[in-house]
Amino acid sequence: QVQAVESGGGLVQAGGSLRLSCTASASTFDDDPMGWFRQAPGKEREEVSCISYNGGYKYYLDSVKGRFTISRDNAKNTLYLQMNSLKPEDTAMYYCAPVWLRRSATEIKACGPLAADWGQGTQVTVSE
Repeated sequence: QVQAVESGGGLVQAGGSLRLSCTASASTFDDDPMGWFRQAPGKEREEVSCISYNGGYKYYLDSVKGRFTISRDNAKNTLYLQMNSLKPEDTAMYYCAPVWLRRSATEIKACGPLAADWGQGTQVTVSE
């Protein structure tokens, strides 16, 4: 079971950038596909981005493609989300978690959380 702690959120103006980090406790981190999720008030949690265990495959929600970049450092048991050109609609609580992947030979088609076991998250607020 991966226990994750998210950090790096904050208040930023539209067009700004933030880098989220997720530090995981499990010794098997480098075997686990991981993902970032977000939940805005009154909305369902959605997957933002997912990455395969070695970083070779990545998935992005359409609305964040070209603006967000997911990466991981398995030596540090850490997952990252670089968020650029932030928009007010990116405002949400962001979470990381181990994920399942549905893949083709060349890309991740879909991803989702392995379990409903969420950390405290990190709040991202983007002002106009």
